Amino acid sequence: MGGLGVKFPEVAIIVVNWNRVQDVLECLDSVKKIQYPNFQVIVVDNASSDGSVAAIRQKFPEVCLIESKENMGFVEGNNIGLKTAAAQGAAYALLLNNDTLVAPDFLGCLIDVAESDPKIAVVGPTIYYAGSAGHPVEGSPNIVWSAGGAIDRKRGTTRMLGLDEDDSGQFGQQPRLVDFVTGCALLVKMAVLAETGLLDARFFAYYEETEWCVRIRSKGYHILHVPGSKIWHKIARDERSASANVRYYMTRNRLLFLLLSGAAWQSWVHVLIFEYLRTLLAWQIGPKWRDKKEMAQVMRQGVGDYFSGKFGKREG
Repeated sequence: MGGLGVKFPEVAIIVVNWNRVQDVLECLDSVKKIQYPNFQVIVVDNASSDGSVAAIRQKFPEVCLIESKENMGFVEGNNIGLKTAAAQGAAYALLLNNDTLVAPDFLGCLIDVAESDPKIAVVGPTIYYAGSAGHPVEGSPNIVWSAGGAIDRKRGTTRMLGLDEDDSGQFGQQPRLVDFVTGCALLVKMAVLAETGLLDARFFAYYEETEWCVRIRSKGYHILHVPGSKIWHKIARDERSASANVRYYMTRNRLLFLLLSGAAWQSWVHVLIFEYLRTLLAWQIGPKWRDKKEMAQVMRQGVGDYFSGKFGKREG
């Protein structure tokens, strides 16, 4: 995949996979059609048991496939890819979810922006929802999942910009500064990692890229959303809220994010009292929330694990 080009800096596309053989094959098939002339693909497989490794080797023998002996999580899987990219001399690394489909010109659009200013360290595309087979949801290819991200430091909240909006050109045509770019599709200059380090392994999954972007911005670099670069993400609108594991990591890791980003005491009060405690009390008392018993349990586990210093992969 890809080739050499003097004018085109080399990009390492890192795809972490765990038991999503069909999605990763469709993702790599779309990556193979990228028009940018100088990229390599690194797939880090987190000990999949669904035949992913054999399928990738058979269909995409040119891919650099790294087999982990255990599920290292999204964070360490990407860190392995980043270390490999550095060893191979890549100028950029693109973190790309295995359940995405990319437009052929999306990478070139990102590189053009990143190369325009040495202070630009991270760029990301507009990410739209896609169905399970890559078809647009609800009859439109333009329903946004992410157009960059924003952080509310007073409340300790983060949000995807443009979430669930129909893209009618409201993001404009020019790249724009954002607080963070989602790790679903994040292009980073490898040179900045000497200053900022890799992703923090304590997160395992979720909030890791947000903290990384805050760390990068603290060194004086810029994070940009590039409206003209487009990909599609196979995620349902309620997928995250319906998962107990996601609830656990989002609960615990949000507190870790507050700690590492130097959040003010007001943020801690808002998150712990006005969000976490109020949610748990509502689920405990309100009869209509009786089906939230499991979610309440994982929230309590997440808070408890944060304060007891239990990070990485969830236990139990």
